[in-house]
Amino acid sequence: MDDTPKDLDQSLERNHVRRVFNAMLTARVLENKLGSLYKAGKIVGGVYLGKGQEAVSASMAACLEKGRDVYAPLIRDQAGRTAFGEEILDCTRTYLGSVKGPMRGRDGNIHRGRPAEGMLAMISHLGAAIPVVAGMLLAKRLKGELDGVVGATCVGDGCTSTGAFHEGLNTAAVEKLPLILTVANNQYAYSTPNDRQFACRDLVDKAVGYGVRGHSVDGTDMLACIKVMNEAVARAREGDGPQLVVASMLRLTGHGEHDDGSYVDAALKSSGLGRDSIEVGIKQLIEGGFATVEEIEQWQQEAADQVQQAVAIAQKEDGPDPYKDDWMAYSNPEMQMQR
Repeated sequence: MDDTPKDLDQSLERNHVRRVFNAMLTARVLENKLGSLYKAGKIVGGVYLGKGQEAVSASMAACLEKGRDVYAPLIRDQAGRTAFGEEILDCTRTYLGSVKGPMRGRDGNIHRGRPAEGMLAMISHLGAAIPVVAGMLLAKRLKGELDGVVGATCVGDGCTSTGAFHEGLNTAAVEKLPLILTVANNQYAYSTPNDRQFACRDLVDKAVGYGVRGHSVDGTDMLACIKVMNEAVARAREGDGPQLVVASMLRLTGHGEHDDGSYVDAALKSSGLGRDSIEVGIKQLIEGGFATVEEIEQWQQEAADQVQQAVAIAQKEDGPDPYKDDWMAYSNPEMQMQR
């Protein structure tokens, strides 16, 4: 595979490319730290990493405008969250159960969001975010607030087999809503391979059935992801209706940090799908003149420093108090006395 297609490096804006890669790199550094904290017993609950899927995630979110557009990230979208503008501290506070986090330490470590800023809290149920985003876009239309606004979410290949996927995408298609739906086809729904999930030749073929525009991209190729996402988001903003983007790659880790991923076909790991989008991105940045080796090393160090600082802050903060943080503790005299 050619990492730097000639028609790409001439058409991409330098600062945008650098922004996407920075989000990818920061997310990788952050998630590596989360993995270490999980293994050290510092995190309660599961840890699900986006290693290998950063390019498509960051490329989509970098096209969105915080406070205007609607973004619904999934469990492997830390790169997208970062590109959208989520503070690292929001992440570390949530994973470490700090009462100062966006969910005040009351929810699972991945169900965080800032709805008022356009970033929805992650929904675990496969596909559920699609009809939610479609519904929000429809509501904005009814209120006369949809002009130039888009909504976006990223799901896995397993999600395409769910009823929520069908209902959400079908509604968006019928209403011609500006929805960008990205399918990160990492070849497995947990441990179920593609050939046991769907019978169509390619998931992008589903676009025809729903009457929406489909885009295919190599999810390991950062520059290709940026170009395809730029086009998909621009088309949605201009009134072209839903855009289905299918990005093919592997997740370079197990389903979660509790899973070793031993079921992944070795042939897939050694194929182009098994490339690391970070490594590909570094090569593209240097060869395309987007950044120097020295700049990339500096970004790496800055990300490491920011992550370490955010972890240190979150670790010192209190967790939720079941009495102090419960409104019933203030409204019920008997509970107040029991304290």
